[in-house]
Amino acid sequence: MPHIDYYFTTLSPYAYLAAGKFEEIAAKHGATISYKPFDLIASFPRTGGQPVPQRHESRQAYRLVELTRQAKKAKKDFNLKPAHWPTNGAPSCYAIIAASKAGGGDLGVLVTSLLRIKASLQEAGFDPSLADSGLLTGAETYAANLEEAINRGVFGSPFFIVDGEEKFWGQDRLDDLDAFLAGDL
Repeated sequence: MPHIDYYFTTLSPYAYLAAGKFEEIAAKHGATISYKPFDLIASFPRTGGQPVPQRHESRQAYRLVELTRQAKKAKKDFNLKPAHWPTNGAPSCYAIIAASKAGGGDLGVLVTSLLRIKASLQEAGFDPSLADSGLLTGAETYAANLEEAINRGVFGSPFFIVDGEEKFWGQDRLDDLDAFLAGDL
């Protein structure tokens, strides 16, 4: 049975676009998933990336075009200019880590619906009080996930590593991930 380490940040619009389809692909192939939220912004200076506001204006403009295209392909609603972006994604990542350690629910549902933290925890079958407790462990794991991601060559979100070796970066590589898991790639 294949295993996928899934590195992502809850602030990534591309992780949002991958949500749901990624879990469907993993289920189709019987793959297990380890959800590993990490601090993408902290990884940029260590991996050659730049936060969106520091990118050249042509790259920022193209990003908006590409996000619109990808949202249409994924058939997902998408707000190009949310009122509160970027925000601190750490608390939502901590909640995912706490839920992962607590067990008993569906992490894919939680990751997909994470913008409403307590309601998302409850809807996914977790205790909603995890948003109020267990976050220190989440914070410690979040920092460890960053170091692990850097050491494994992760430089973006979403980023998938199958069986510790085969790497796929971006929601636009989900078809490749599917083909790889099927043995066609």
